[in-house]
Amino acid sequence: MKGQGRPRGRQRLAALFPSGAGSAGTAARTPFVVLIVVLLGSGLITLLLLNSALNQGSFELSKLEKKTDELTDEQQALQQDVDAYSAPGALERRARRLGMVPGGSPAFLLPDGTVRGRTGPATSDGAPLSTSAEPSATSAAGHRAPAAPAAPAVLSPTTSGR
Repeated sequence: MKGQGRPRGRQRLAALFPSGAGSAGTAARTPFVVLIVVLLGSGLITLLLLNSALNQGSFELSKLEKKTDELTDEQQALQQDVDAYSAPGALERRARRLGMVPGGSPAFLLPDGTVRGRTGPATSDGAPLSTSAEPSATSAAGHRAPAAPAAPAVLSPTTSGR
C-alpha cells in the first residue's frame, strides 16, 4: 500500500509531462529562463546604481549642511562684531579717537522763525554724549513738544540771536 498510493520523486515529475516531451520542453524553456535571469540581474544592477546615486546625494547633502552650519556661525560672529562696533559706547570711543567732541546743547529753528535753545562752542572736556531721545522742536503731528530739560530758556523773537 505504501508504494501504490502516490507517485514519488521522478515518477511524479514524469507524470506531469506527456511522454516524450521532456527534452523538447526543456529546450523551449531555456530562452524564457535566460530572459527572466537577465531581467532580474538588470533590475538588481539598476537598484544598486540607484542606491549608489542616493548615497552620493546623501553625502553631498551632509557636506552642504556642514558648510551651512559653518557659514551660519561665521555670520553670527560677524553680526556680533557689527553690534559691538555700533554700540553707543564704542561709537563714542571711536569718535573721540578721531578728535570729535559732543555738540553740546542744540538750538532749534521753529516754523514761525523763532529760535529755541542757545548754542555754544563744543568743548573737549569729556562730557558724555547726549542720550536724550525726546523730540525737542515739534512732534510728527505738528504740535510743539515740551522743551528738553537740558536746553536753556526759550529766547524771545526780539532777541533771537540772529
